[in-house]
Amino acid sequence: MTLQATSKRSGTLEVRASAIQSDPENTSANQAHSHEQIRLRAYEIYLVRGGFSGNELDDWLQAERELDRAGCPEHSD
Repeated sequence: MTLQATSKRSGTLEVRASAIQSDPENTSANQAHSHEQIRLRAYEIYLVRGGFSGNELDDWLQAERELDRAGCPEHSD
C-alpha cells in the first residue's frame, strides 16, 4: 500500500492510500513453499547432521533448494 500525505491550507492533513495491485501473471509466489514446510525440512537436515548447532542458515537454504527441486518438474530426474 502506498500512502500519500498532503497538507491543506486549513491545517488538516489528508492521507490517501492506494492498494498495491498484484500481478496475476506472476505465479512464483503461488509456488513458493510455506515457512512451515521449509522449517520442518531444515529440522530434518539438522537431525541428519547429528543435531549440531551452527549451520542453521545452511540447513534452511538447503531445505529451500530441495523443496524447490521437488516441486519443479524440470528438475525431476
